[in-house]
Amino acid sequence: MKEPISITALSSISALGSTLDEVWNAYLKEDHYLSEVGIGGKTIWASHMPKSINEEIQQLRQSDIKYKPLDDTVLFAIYAARKAVKDAGWKNESKFGINIGSSRGATTLFEKYHEDFLKEGNAATLSSPTTTLGNISSWVAHDLKSKGPEISHSITCSTALHAVLNGVAWIQSGLTDKFLVGGSEAPLTPFTIAQMQALKVYSIVSSRAQSRDDFPCKAMDLNKTKNTMVLGEAAALACLEKGVDSNALALIEGIGYATEPLEHSVSISTDAKCFQDSMKMALGESEPRDVDAIVLHAPGTIKGDQSEYLAIKKIFGENHPYLTTNKWKVGHTFGASGLLSLEMAVLMLLKQQCIPGPFFKNQEQNNSLKRIMVNAVGFGGNAVSVLLHRPGT
Repeated sequence: MKEPISITALSSISALGSTLDEVWNAYLKEDHYLSEVGIGGKTIWASHMPKSINEEIQQLRQSDIKYKPLDDTVLFAIYAARKAVKDAGWKNESKFGINIGSSRGATTLFEKYHEDFLKEGNAATLSSPTTTLGNISSWVAHDLKSKGPEISHSITCSTALHAVLNGVAWIQSGLTDKFLVGGSEAPLTPFTIAQMQALKVYSIVSSRAQSRDDFPCKAMDLNKTKNTMVLGEAAALACLEKGVDSNALALIEGIGYATEPLEHSVSISTDAKCFQDSMKMALGESEPRDVDAIVLHAPGTIKGDQSEYLAIKKIFGENHPYLTTNKWKVGHTFGASGLLSLEMAVLMLLKQQCIPGPFFKNQEQNNSLKRIMVNAVGFGGNAVSVLLHRPGT
């Protein structure tokens, strides 16, 4: 990278809450935020927005007649974007870019419109404009009255961190000084759940138990014998600014990306070659020993967790950094997950405290957290690694 990029604000909504304080306090608790819900006639594990956030999303929907037909993915993003931009001190109608992506996009509306089409043989008038991926950034730009570029994209589960890459690239090109980046996902729909169950990666509901061994999602349990992915809904955004800002929460010091050579559409090698390459690239001139912690992608599947861990050992050795993830607690939020992981890493830098998981046994935390790496990967083996640095160290 030519120069560091400052993260001047973070905003997310998920089962963990809607403010940085709420999110941090949720991470400090040993409990998970997954619940049994009925979707498509089935009982599954999922991570839902709290009732208070859902009420505010519905207030947002009713606040403008143009917002009533929009999918939750769009409304989640608008809600989080307003807070992020306010916290960063950016003004409406100023020039900043927006790149907010989604793995599945407007899946709730798409499934509804398609069901109606099968019944009636005709498509609803708004079925096309309200289900395009471009909906998210364009509506956020409309709401914020921004005057910069608008990008929406899907790179499956690494979508939000690819948005970070895009924001860094635009800023370092000199075309803009500010970029709002992240992801939004509302995947708790019958067809989406059915797709994950068809892949045999989804956690199976059993009798509720209090033991840690019976957590619904066993992300980073390297000894599990069943896949335990659980889906969740969320939006997570970050404000990026050129150079070292005095108000920076954290600095982006390195970025890395790589694509796995595929054997089939969801494959990943035993030691995740894509992660090895992306982490090497993100390290740049830094030494592996300079990294104090890594927030893993760790989706809760057997192969996904193990391959990323083996990739980390390839790059960092047996004496690797502190390893953690948030998916055992909040589930896999697809396109938003990478930014939720980045938010977790920034909070760990700010609070100078690592958040442990219930399964993986780490060595004791270093006295000081200066650098944390964040990983994400999606179907197709599109890996991203971002190296964060605590300002002033």
